[in-house]
Amino acid sequence: PAMDAEGHKAFYQEHFGTFKEKRFDALMEFFELPANRAIGKFSTGQKNQFEVLLALSQGADYILMDEPFAGNDVFNREDFYKVLLGILEPHETVILSTHLIEEVTGFIGRAVLLHKGRIAGDVQTAELDEQGKTLMDYVKETYSYQSDRVSRALTDLTGKEDEHA
Repeated sequence: PAMDAEGHKAFYQEHFGTFKEKRFDALMEFFELPANRAIGKFSTGQKNQFEVLLALSQGADYILMDEPFAGNDVFNREDFYKVLLGILEPHETVILSTHLIEEVTGFIGRAVLLHKGRIAGDVQTAELDEQGKTLMDYVKETYSYQSDRVSRALTDLTGKEDEHA
């Protein structure tokens, strides 16, 4: 946390022969992150952006990200998705774990759904397009989502029918 962004950059350059300095610098500028401030003094959103930036700059073929956008507002997340699509090279694959399904649905190629530590569904998004389904349709089907669940619970809790259902 006491090391600044430039220190992290130097460390990664030394330890990752495939480090992408140009990408690192461009993402630092895009996210307007201060290069000479200790990472520990970054806001939560800045820390998350910096972690993602480092992951994308390593030069790895597979980039694993678990909820990388926590702490970022909707505009930063949307901008990041656009940047991500623009900078990935054909051999780079991002494996992304997220609950923000609606936000990623437009650019993922495959969705693997987990439930209680097991694979509940696995689908190529092109298959869903061919079937005229959205990813959210698939998620709701896979998890047997009941759209009347809230109104039934409110009826049980209040003894009144939900007038908004």
